[in-house]
Amino acid sequence: MPGGGAVAASSGMAGGRKSSIVGIGMSCFAAFGGILFGYDTGVISGVKEMKFWLQTFGYPKNDGSGDYTISTPDESLIVSILSLGTFFGALLAAPMGDFLGRRFGVVGACLIFSAGVAMQTGATAVPLFVAGRVFAGLGVGMVSCLVPMYQAESSPKWIRGAVVSCYQWAITIGILLSGCVNQATKDRNDYSSFRIPIAIQFVWAGILAIGMFLLPESPRWLIKKHREEDAARALGRLLSAPPTDPDVRVEIEDIKANLRMEEEIGQSSYADCFKMGPNKVLLRTLTGIFLQAWQQLTGVNFIFYYGTTFFKNSGIANPFMITIATNVVNVVMTIPAFWAVDHIGRRRLLLIGAAGMLVCEYLIAIIGVTISVENQAGQKVLVAFVCIYIAFFASTWGPVAWVVTSEIFPLAIRAKGMSMSTASNWLWNFGIGYATPYMVNAEYGNLQARVFFVWGSTCLGCLVFTYFCIMETKGLSLEQIDILYQNTTPVKSVSYRDQLIAHNVHAADDEAIRKAAGGDSRFTNEKTSQASAQEKV
Repeated sequence: MPGGGAVAASSGMAGGRKSSIVGIGMSCFAAFGGILFGYDTGVISGVKEMKFWLQTFGYPKNDGSGDYTISTPDESLIVSILSLGTFFGALLAAPMGDFLGRRFGVVGACLIFSAGVAMQTGATAVPLFVAGRVFAGLGVGMVSCLVPMYQAESSPKWIRGAVVSCYQWAITIGILLSGCVNQATKDRNDYSSFRIPIAIQFVWAGILAIGMFLLPESPRWLIKKHREEDAARALGRLLSAPPTDPDVRVEIEDIKANLRMEEEIGQSSYADCFKMGPNKVLLRTLTGIFLQAWQQLTGVNFIFYYGTTFFKNSGIANPFMITIATNVVNVVMTIPAFWAVDHIGRRRLLLIGAAGMLVCEYLIAIIGVTISVENQAGQKVLVAFVCIYIAFFASTWGPVAWVVTSEIFPLAIRAKGMSMSTASNWLWNFGIGYATPYMVNAEYGNLQARVFFVWGSTCLGCLVFTYFCIMETKGLSLEQIDILYQNTTPVKSVSYRDQLIAHNVHAADDEAIRKAAGGDSRFTNEKTSQASAQEKV
């Protein structure tokens, strides 16, 4: 590849950044799907502690206080059944996303989600409420798979990590909104106390469905369907350029070349997701599945599902307000990830986050078992470390897990790989949500704060997994990530990723791929300074 080509590519990149504002905005709007995910995740934590909800779905305590409670089995089922629905929703997202497209798949998910919200809003008994949680879960599971995939396929490579991180940020905003609405309605002594927080979800679903209907389809999905002209028009909208623009045509040819290679290998079925081969599809599939599992095993959803109950049992005077405070930390500390994920990198952030959470969770467990409910100073320290723990999660494992799983799969199996990864997230979410009351409540495991010893130990697993299994993919196109997996290992991926950028490698450029794979030192020295300059643009 002559030096002039590199200069042209550099200029094209700079111009692409200037012309990608509309595309970035469109991709970021898709992140609104995270509001559904986060709000539905967070709302149940407060709703199940509301007096009128307990009167409606629970039974009187036998201590003569006049208060109501709900059985541990019912609590486990109501909280966790959403995640079981999302598990199947995530699996359903693959055929929906491949058949209808990424954006119309999201629209269909919003309709299913709204049906579940309607059931929960009208329920006066546990069975209908549980059924509503299942349908809402189906919708959320589909959204949680299709939205990051749409963002990864539609956003520029130089800011893809930040764009997909917006999805996690929207999740945290949804959780915060649910806490605020719960705080505002919890003292109402009628059905509106819990029906208002639940019914507001109609608004989030409506905004997302209308917005996705108006957005362009993923160019990569259109290429997969051999609709080249439609793909050029969609990519042109995302780049604010005509379909005939050279930058548009170059990217279209790159996507086509990569897809042809995948089709020659024959990757398209679920079975192909588990095949060994030059593309290391098995490694990528297992990485996605286990990365999402480890994200859940950090224990963060213990705070989001049972945080209000945990703080109440720890002697906190106003557990609803503390829950809001932790949600604010979650929202604010996700913002640094927008910058960090594309500058510090995916792999390094995951290592930092796992180490930070590990320390915090062991300290929470130690403090929790040594202080009494009357110890105000100890309670403040406990809350402080919970907030620090959430800050580590929000700025690392929260967004980065979604970024990595949205970008590591080849186009031919991306929907299937992403659906299995997302399903893994929700399966573990369900298991943890269902098991936690049995682990924590006094009449069963009675771990209380000691449960954080468990979460701290799982964060050690997160650390080991990241070191041996996660590739560094920052700054690479989705097609370049395929080349990365074909030619290196996770431990060596940082240096090889620098080679790909230095060589300005594209899927349609066999000569550049050969030089990158062969480690041509003369070529590397020639290109490294140019790559460094490009990254600083």
